[in-house]
Amino acid sequence: MTTPVVTTSGGTPVPRGKRPNPRIAQFKRTWYFLSRNTLAMVGLGIIIFFVFVALFSFTYNAPSDHLQLYCGTYAGPGGVPVNISGACTQVCTYPTGSPPPAPNCYPTDVNNPAIVPPTINFGTFHGGPLPFGSLEVANNQYFYNIFDGLIKGAPWSLGIAAGIVLAGAAIGLVLGSTAGYFGGLVDEIIMRITDIFLSIPGLLLVLVLLAVLGSTIPTLEGRVLVLMAAFVVTFWPTYTRIVRGQVLVTREQKYVEASRASGARSGRILLRHIVPNSIFPIFVQLSLDVGAIPLGLGAIVFLGYHIFPSQYFPEWGSISANAVSQVQGLITTCQAAAAGGTACIFPWWQLFFPGITLFMFAISVNFLSDGLRDALDPRLRR
Repeated sequence: MTTPVVTTSGGTPVPRGKRPNPRIAQFKRTWYFLSRNTLAMVGLGIIIFFVFVALFSFTYNAPSDHLQLYCGTYAGPGGVPVNISGACTQVCTYPTGSPPPAPNCYPTDVNNPAIVPPTINFGTFHGGPLPFGSLEVANNQYFYNIFDGLIKGAPWSLGIAAGIVLAGAAIGLVLGSTAGYFGGLVDEIIMRITDIFLSIPGLLLVLVLLAVLGSTIPTLEGRVLVLMAAFVVTFWPTYTRIVRGQVLVTREQKYVEASRASGARSGRILLRHIVPNSIFPIFVQLSLDVGAIPLGLGAIVFLGYHIFPSQYFPEWGSISANAVSQVQGLITTCQAAAAGGTACIFPWWQLFFPGITLFMFAISVNFLSDGLRDALDPRLRR
């Protein structure tokens, strides 16, 4: 029996000891097609940046953490300083349009002393930095550093979002491939259970589970796990239906029939042929769900469900929800001030910086997922 000779593209025989590993060759081929996708590379770069921010947050010595607030020594319109006492770090503030009472003081709104616009001073905190401005949290007195919050919130937001979508996709992949491949009674049972969960509004189910189980768990980690489990319960049915539909097409392909005819067991066929060729649509759905999770967390906080220890806990969705709440109240204040002929600072930065962070995170995952789908699916390679 003649042993087949492996050759290069030019026809030169390759020695047996120097033949490339098939897995490494597959990885290089996938990376080649992925690297040709400009949007996928942009998305990968943004995701790597966010990962580095999350890692940096563990060593970032912010002037405050999620349990400490800042408060201003505010010089009122009459020029008389108003000392705001409390368990907070004192910061010098003064009304916009007035001369600063001392160096390194922040100009603030006359009607809202806790509104500090973005600064460009990256020195010590006493002269900065508040590069993203402040977020008011209570009584027009205390404020929260948005820059610190976004950095400290990166590991929480990325970890929660990744954990939820990966767990939901894994469950959906197992159940969907099992239902689609075996069919019959197995398919009927799995899909009817899936339909039951799909008929329940996702956010309502999360709120019910949090209301029932969240109050009985005292630790932050336990409440976060309950939150993640509640989201997973709402996410896995979608992945199950997507995978099942793809498996129904894949199982009829010629290579699956050939593998079955050669005597391969069902487990091997699923792992080697069905699942690898049915996983591509998951990336699209995953990219949509990852960006929606921080928004869902923000909606839960906005509705008054206290998952985290305080309203100023550093999580991107929570920061966005608090910003929306504060801006809604300030719109009425600014309208009254404008009617009285008084200037009012609208805190656009409170919405912009948390919003642009969530947008960049969601769009980067979308770009990378589309690129991975195209690179892994031979039918979509160009």
